[in-house]
Amino acid sequence: MNAVFPGSFDPITNGHMDVLTRAAKIFDHVTVTVMHNARKQGKHLFTLEERLAILRADTAHLPNVSVDSFGGLLVNYMQQQGKGIIVRGLRAVSDYEYELQIAHLNRQLGEVETVFIMAATRWSYVSSSMAREIASYQGDIGSMVPPASAAALRLKFADGQQGQIERGG
Repeated sequence: MNAVFPGSFDPITNGHMDVLTRAAKIFDHVTVTVMHNARKQGKHLFTLEERLAILRADTAHLPNVSVDSFGGLLVNYMQQQGKGIIVRGLRAVSDYEYELQIAHLNRQLGEVETVFIMAATRWSYVSSSMAREIASYQGDIGSMVPPASAAALRLKFADGQQGQIERGG
């Protein structure tokens, strides 16, 4: 059985990696899909290409995980790929309330199921936005994000310059 783990991953965090690693043990294959929305163009720290490169580098050790991107409705992507399971991570009750609505809509629109995986407690405080904020002040984000994400954040905020992310396999 195959699943899709969608998100903006700007950048991927250790909480995301926790959920993804556990999903990779449950499903035969998991596709991490960077969803991009034209209305949010320019609102991400990393470009789509940079996020894909970071994800490929940080997930290279997971043999049954691949990385992809899609613009549009997730249910359309699911139908195009012939996949029917969405994996979503939850950190808190507030995540559940939002994700439950989305899961119901996705089920109604595309007959896909959503599987929720609780992030480990040690990652419940970590979010991409918090990691970006801390990195912007040159704070230590090494315990919050995987290596490629940490390197990309450091490079992006080095001397206030917008650096290029080294492309990974």
